[in-house]
Amino acid sequence: MKISLVAAIAENNAIGKDNKLLWHLSNDLKFFKNYTLGKVILMGRKTFESIGKRALPGRINAVISRDHTLQAENILVFKTLEAALAHFKNVEEVCIVGGAQLYKDTLPIAHRLVLTRVATSPEADVFFPELNWNDWKMVSEEMHLADEKHLYDYTFQVFERKD
Repeated sequence: MKISLVAAIAENNAIGKDNKLLWHLSNDLKFFKNYTLGKVILMGRKTFESIGKRALPGRINAVISRDHTLQAENILVFKTLEAALAHFKNVEEVCIVGGAQLYKDTLPIAHRLVLTRVATSPEADVFFPELNWNDWKMVSEEMHLADEKHLYDYTFQVFERKD
């Protein structure tokens, strides 16, 4: 099983404020969808709440929560990260899609980073963990300029952990 962290992060590592995204970039949403379709997406409870407490279609949706009453259609709920990873040990790839604590907990065991780097430094209350970039090699990069649908410049980047 490969573990991929999938995130859109600002220049200051910001990823959210008040349990909401910091921007609306339609191409980023398409990039996220295209990358995660057909895969397992694993998220924390707050991220699950931020997407409307619903499953994203075309993916296996899993949530980590200590709330034993949490239930939703087409959602698997696990009490711990370890339980979730054990359950999915035979799948090809698990995509970690937030939030900050789950990114922090899985960063040491991640194989891939799938990032949208957004050219802004907004006020935020949730941040992507600091990375040691010496541990990663970029395998793809696609830059985009701001336009009528995208308020900020943004870059899609994929990194693999160095051996």
